Amino acid sequence: MPELPDVTIYLEALRARILGRTLERLRIASPFLVRSVDPPVFRAEGRRVAGLLRLGKRIAFALDGDLFLVLHLMIAGRLRWDERAGPAAKRPAIPGKIGLAAFDFEHGTLFLTEASSKKRASLYLVQGEEQLAYHRPPGLELFEADARAFAEVLARENHTLKRALTDPRLFSGIGNAYGDEILHAAGLSPVRQTKTLKPGEIERLFEAARGTLARWTEKLRADFAGRFPGAGEITAFRPDFAVHGKYGKPCPACGTKVQRIRYAENETNYCPRCQTGGKLLADRSLSRLLKSDWPKTVEELEERR
Repeated sequence: MPELPDVTIYLEALRARILGRTLERLRIASPFLVRSVDPPVFRAEGRRVAGLLRLGKRIAFALDGDLFLVLHLMIAGRLRWDERAGPAAKRPAIPGKIGLAAFDFEHGTLFLTEASSKKRASLYLVQGEEQLAYHRPPGLELFEADARAFAEVLARENHTLKRALTDPRLFSGIGNAYGDEILHAAGLSPVRQTKTLKPGEIERLFEAARGTLARWTEKLRADFAGRFPGAGEITAFRPDFAVHGKYGKPCPACGTKVQRIRYAENETNYCPRCQTGGKLLADRSLSRLLKSDWPKTVEELEERR
């Protein structure tokens, strides 16, 4: 799922191309995409894009007439820009199978695609700031808060650190990938309970969260300078990540092989040396079978290998 750095890059690319432009036509290819009925989504046509906003992991197009198109990409939703040579150019077709919608402007078309059989991406048209507020996650915006506010949110409920960081009710814009990277940067276990953290650890986690998100935003900004992100370039699996998606690969800090915890459709990656004091966290998919035979430390795991 695109997270804060990815959505920020999308927004910057969109501002450079469609801010102040008129949405001439909205083409919907999937009946599952539009989740609102009043006002009708096609009322967005013929309106100028007055602004672009980030609402957590959502993107909102502010249109003339106090209307807002709210787009949630979910896990597999992606955006693609197709520049046209001029107003007379034929509008390009929506990509088959993965194409959900096309936003046509005089000078180009913005496509929404979803490379998944589970159509989870959604589009809403809402009227006014009051209705827009329903789509704004209540989580804390890390770049608008200080360490004290961060600590107060952490103390609100007792969860594992991974769950707390990725809960949009607590923190805005963080998902599975950057949650792993933040915890590795902070040197903290993903299953540590929030209420067990000491003040110094909370401060370290706060700085790691802001530093990781800022560093990756800047890196992506440099990678996509002057161009719109292409197909497959907004991804949760980047070669420069420290631990996310790196199961079995050496940790860049200490060389220990990255481990994982798998659950449902998600996977948490961590370094047992840097984050858990050498202790292996039980992977539910295997530990239920292995029970007492599950290795307890990274040394024991290496011996068995």
